Amino acid sequence: MTKLALFGAGGKMGMRLSANLVKTEYQVAYVEVSPEGQKRVKEAWGADCLPADAAVADADAVILAVPDTHIGRVAAEVVPKLRPGTIVVILDAAAPYAGHLPERADITYFVTHPCHPPIYNDEVTPEAKADHFGGIAAKQAIVCALMQGPRDHYAVGEAIARAIYAPVMRSHEVTVAQMAMLEPGLSETVAASLMTILREAMDECVRRSGVSHDCARDFLLGHMNILGAVIFEERVGVFSDACNKAIQFGIPVLMKDDWKRVFDWDEIKASIERIT
Repeated sequence: MTKLALFGAGGKMGMRLSANLVKTEYQVAYVEVSPEGQKRVKEAWGADCLPADAAVADADAVILAVPDTHIGRVAAEVVPKLRPGTIVVILDAAAPYAGHLPERADITYFVTHPCHPPIYNDEVTPEAKADHFGGIAAKQAIVCALMQGPRDHYAVGEAIARAIYAPVMRSHEVTVAQMAMLEPGLSETVAASLMTILREAMDECVRRSGVSHDCARDFLLGHMNILGAVIFEERVGVFSDACNKAIQFGIPVLMKDDWKRVFDWDEIKASIERIT
């Protein structure tokens, strides 16, 4: 039985992870500094939170479920207290990629992050359909990186990742740098920005045309569904000549010629520095 110490146990992410961990055979020691968070842990799982020293004393793995801005400080306090061979699980690549983890050669750093349930899926139950974040009922993929440590620790870390993000349908092994390119690069800098623009475009359409909010929303989300299915090869299809002409005109109007520079490593590093 692997013993885990969960830091940030009473926070939003910590509670999400705990809801899955209580269904497993992992033995979990909860660590939470805020009284409110300690109360949430007690009410939800009937467990008392432990001081950090007690929680890590015999832990096989430590999960840092704390915000990116706190990872460096928490890790600096926790890592020196760990036994050699302990696995430290970090839930985002930002702080590890930025070099905010303490140097210690005799422990393992394992980084993992959820992909979240995909738009195109086979979920049928109401609970799964409503699980947009993942980790409750909808299947999702995950990414994992063994930043440092013995190769056999990858399987241990991946098993923990599959448990905390369950149900998991696929697990992709990547490097920490590749994970940083995926987020914030692909998912936040690009996807979240463009999704925000889509919402602003919908509101502008409502303002200028006078159509109702519901009408514009139905029209946009429906078209996003079929357009995305073709573009991301969920189904075989082609766009009309009119649609292709609109794309050829629209991209230069909407996007700068050098927009792909957001994937330059210098840009990725700058974005992560802002985050952390």
